[in-house]
Amino acid sequence: VQLVESGGGLVQAGGSLKLSCEVSGFSYDNYVIGWFRQAPGKEREGVVCVDNRRVDTYYGDSVKGRFTISSNRAKNTVDLQMNNLRPEDTAVYYCALKETRYSGTYYCSLIAPRSGMDHWGKGTLVTVSS
Repeated sequence: VQLVESGGGLVQAGGSLKLSCEVSGFSYDNYVIGWFRQAPGKEREGVVCVDNRRVDTYYGDSVKGRFTISSNRAKNTVDLQMNNLRPEDTAVYYCALKETRYSGTYYCSLIAPRSGMDHWGKGTLVTVSS
């Protein structure tokens, strides 16, 4: 399984960025895919997760209403549109995948914090200046 993130960079507060995760090499029937982030000196946190059956979508409290996840089947990508960015959004953003029948919300809010995901990309840095 390969997950390759792109789209990070430097942006001013209030601006927007779109991250993309190109996914390849897996054939799970059921899975959760999402974006996580880790800021300097802080623990990794779940940003947004969705399951392939589209049961539901998990958004972390700090990004609700500002971030949106979408998929592009033609390009095999999962994208993260980030609007109204804040300095506290500065972090390395990782794309991750887990084979599971759980919904996006159930897995990423309750299980992922202690069990993690099966596959991770190398991450892309997002820096938001004030």
